Amino acid sequence: MITTIGELLPSAAAVALSPFPVIAIVVVLGAPEARRNGVAFAGGWVLGLAALTGVLTTLAGGASSPGHDSSALAWARVAVAVGLLALAVQKWRSRPVGDEPPTAPGWMASLDDLSGRRALVTGLALAGINPKNIALTLAAVTAVAGVGLDDRDRAVAMAVYVGLGSVTVVGAVAAHLAVGDRAAAPLAAAKRFMIHNNTLIIIAVLVLLAVMIGGEGVAHLRR
Repeated sequence: MITTIGELLPSAAAVALSPFPVIAIVVVLGAPEARRNGVAFAGGWVLGLAALTGVLTTLAGGASSPGHDSSALAWARVAVAVGLLALAVQKWRSRPVGDEPPTAPGWMASLDDLSGRRALVTGLALAGINPKNIALTLAAVTAVAGVGLDDRDRAVAMAVYVGLGSVTVVGAVAAHLAVGDRAAAPLAAAKRFMIHNNTLIIIAVLVLLAVMIGGEGVAHLRR
């Protein structure tokens, strides 16, 4: 199980350190009704990531069922790697050029005035239908499917993945609940860092994961 969790760590870390949710939760926690909306956003994030993980785990489990050609999982890894590289290229092409300052996505302006329900839905959407999260979670579940765990151990592994992938969002909310306004300065510093280095962080993570996942797939196909 420890080895399996190690397989999940790169994808989980990439999900947790993605600039968008980190910036979003910082904005939510700096707006009115921060406690209510922060908890709602974090709850939506966890639910969205769990739902995405559950759906993809079910699909990957079917692909790894007895009698199914194991090369399908290898091809799935290669496909995921190609998708990650395509995302990296897209991010590179859209990077700020020259002295152009990096900007946060326009949708973040709407986070300043959320209801509890909208905060929940926003967290759910950012986690569950984010293309990068889909690619990263698919990489994680195909890695677990290839290990050959039983249903219980697979469920435990994916629960660990959801927990690790949610640690930054949930941790920011927990810090705000624990220390209140004293968390504002470090959270704002994290927001500035993520916005300024957004493109480079995402590109580096996507390329490293693509190399790792694609390499595993190609190695299996060459056996």
